Amino acid sequence: MSTGSATRGRPPSRRDARRRAVELLYEARQRDIDAVTLLSDRVGSTYVDPIADYTIALVEGVTAHQAHIDELLAEHAQGWTVDRMPPVDAAVLRVGVYELLWAADVPDPVAIDEAVGIAKELSTDDSPRFVNGVLGRLGSIADRLRAVL
Repeated sequence: MSTGSATRGRPPSRRDARRRAVELLYEARQRDIDAVTLLSDRVGSTYVDPIADYTIALVEGVTAHQAHIDELLAEHAQGWTVDRMPPVDAAVLRVGVYELLWAADVPDPVAIDEAVGIAKELSTDDSPRFVNGVLGRLGSIADRLRAVL
């Protein structure tokens, strides 16, 4: 899943950073370890490509707010618990929700569009529609949610 070779020689784009954050969150869930611990192990490693600052911010932000993010996902994923979601979809949605609610420099439509795009790249054919539906529901109430955070 690594995107390192695609970004060699140029700084990673925000899309690359998001994709890498999804990959790290996915790996942490699969290995049943803390994502920030996994991230810190990778940041100092000479065996992997450098990790972009935005990737670090996303992984740390998702981890810090994961309980709240997962509550929101369970409430708005109509018929799905986070544990039942495909792990890649859960990681994509967690990054998307984090950007919707806590990344002030990312417009809501961009957060949703980027998450859908990453779901197209990394998950099943049904995932982009699922991700769009969940984030669309949250995006429609994002201002109210941000007001109580």
